[in-house]
Amino acid sequence: MKKLSIIIPVYNEKRTIREIIQRIDNVDVGMEKEIIVVDGCSTDGTKEILETLGRKDVQVIYEEKRRGKGAAIRRGFKEATGDIFLIQDADLEVHPAEYPYLLNPIIAGHKKVVFGSRFLRGRGMTRIGSYIGNQLITWAVNILFLIRLTDIATCHKVFTRDVVRRLHLKSNGFEIEAEITTRLIKNGEEIYEIPIDYVPRTHQEGKKLQWQIGFKVLLAILKFRFTS
Repeated sequence: MKKLSIIIPVYNEKRTIREIIQRIDNVDVGMEKEIIVVDGCSTDGTKEILETLGRKDVQVIYEEKRRGKGAAIRRGFKEATGDIFLIQDADLEVHPAEYPYLLNPIIAGHKKVVFGSRFLRGRGMTRIGSYIGNQLITWAVNILFLIRLTDIATCHKVFTRDVVRRLHLKSNGFEIEAEITTRLIKNGEEIYEIPIDYVPRTHQEGKKLQWQIGFKVLLAILKFRFTS
């Protein structure tokens, strides 16, 4: 039987970390699950919550210093032992209930990479500024790599183990989203998009992304396009 590794990069998510793990527990994916939480030196009490979990199926890794989402994802990939890897943010914006839907093309053997697109059915609940920013970086990938995608920055990215092992990722920050996508394309992998529901939170509710990150991701796309 196959095994699913769920990688959760976490930074200051004390309000949602228990809930996201509970939601993962509640979804039946038809295979064994392991949860790998990588805490990037949270300072709000998240670390203390994680220390009380005491579960064999939840591996918690505490980084010694804050390095970023990319570093946390890369560490999670390194520690994962499953046949399929899935990235899950801890902020409740995307729901684990969609796992069976995302996993089905891979389990059936039809695909090796699935992205859960927040925008395949339109903007939805996304604020216009965030939507435009996401579309700009996605269009950049589409133009530079002659491909058609709708959401390269989605949290819900699912891959077979062998696909991940060939990525050789280097990014530490949010540029990881651009690096994952562009390396997949360069490796000749087909990225299959499936629409997912998305409930964005506000900065008051804990959203951390700022508009400046979009420029960093755009520069990363250019770098990964024109370097080996």
